[in-house]
Amino acid sequence: MDFNDLLPYLVGVPVLAAGVAAAVRLRRRPTDTPPADTPAADTPAAGSPPAAGAQAAGTAVADRPAAPADAGPAAPDEGPDGATDLLEVPEDLATPPLETPAPTAGRLRRLRERLARSGSPLGTRLLGVLSRDQLTEDDWDELEETLLLADVGAGPTDELIQALRTRVRVEGLRDGEQARAVLREQLLALVDPSLDRTLHTTPSTGEDGARVPAVVLVVGVNGTGKTTTVGKLARVLVADGSSVVLGAADTFRAAAADQLETWGSRVGVPTVRSDRDGADPAAVAFDAVRAGVRDGADVVLVDTAGRLQNKAGLMDELGKITRVITRTAPLSEVLLVLDATTGQNGLNQARVFGEVAGVTGIVLTKLDGTAKGGIVVAVQRELGVPVKLVGLGEGPDDLAPFDPEAFVDGLLQS
Repeated sequence: MDFNDLLPYLVGVPVLAAGVAAAVRLRRRPTDTPPADTPAADTPAAGSPPAAGAQAAGTAVADRPAAPADAGPAAPDEGPDGATDLLEVPEDLATPPLETPAPTAGRLRRLRERLARSGSPLGTRLLGVLSRDQLTEDDWDELEETLLLADVGAGPTDELIQALRTRVRVEGLRDGEQARAVLREQLLALVDPSLDRTLHTTPSTGEDGARVPAVVLVVGVNGTGKTTTVGKLARVLVADGSSVVLGAADTFRAAAADQLETWGSRVGVPTVRSDRDGADPAAVAFDAVRAGVRDGADVVLVDTAGRLQNKAGLMDELGKITRVITRTAPLSEVLLVLDATTGQNGLNQARVFGEVAGVTGIVLTKLDGTAKGGIVVAVQRELGVPVKLVGLGEGPDDLAPFDPEAFVDGLLQS
């Protein structure tokens, strides 16, 4: 057999092998693959609208894809042996239970106790000098220095020293108990229990005969505990049975509205706020008062910005807030919050706010554990208005009505 006879076999074998291989490949092709000219399920056909949830051009974050219309609830993940792990969330986890504020009566007792635990340096030093057998001029100078260091102020200090000199000269001081009684009487006169310390939070009747809530404006510089005081005051009012609305008009401090809202939510008190930093404080205050009228609230507490760049700016801002509030309801109180530990600086703040805000009462924070108890006397003399509330500590119910006798007794406890 020559080469020409073998040629058909040499050509036919490769062709046959190629045919067999092609047949094998065809048998292995999946039957569920769509033909090339049919659009896939997730590929829109030409001219059709995009699928729901598709990201639009230029959008940074895509919307959540829509579930198919006929899709049922997602099946839970099954563990071994068909077991299903379900996360059970208690109903009270999503909605925390409301707190019950402590009654007002117990707060006065805590005022006495905390002043006593603080060591009452003012009362202790005064009693130490007055209990000496024979009082010399050096002793009287020591008394004067003690009072001035306690921020009582020059005028009240001189007044107290003269009154004590007279009592000692006329009555004499035979023992420590008599010295304590005389000092208590004179300190109480200096604190002045005759001042009206009532917190005016009773709703009134508007010009149209409609019931309007009492509106309490709270002012003071940042760092004094102003926003915290508003939250604690809401608790005091709720404990006394009043319904309250909070107005977060301190729009210049980023966390102020969140902080106030947290305080309110703990006792079921709503907070009117703006979600935009730097919003108009007067607008927020106005909306808060309107909400109080609409909801029939007893009291609206309005927190204000604690900026003190200049007197003119402060006057303009507080003046505007006052004007818009009084369109709906009269102001019942303007409370100034002061840090009792700041001494003369606190008096300077009080002087400015007293001139521009029409302050009707003072709230002293951080009064316990401080040697600056004399600030009570000094700030009352400076503004001619009473201390109405005092902060006793960091707890949520550590705000109490100021009681002159409890305060003086706390100072003199040893």
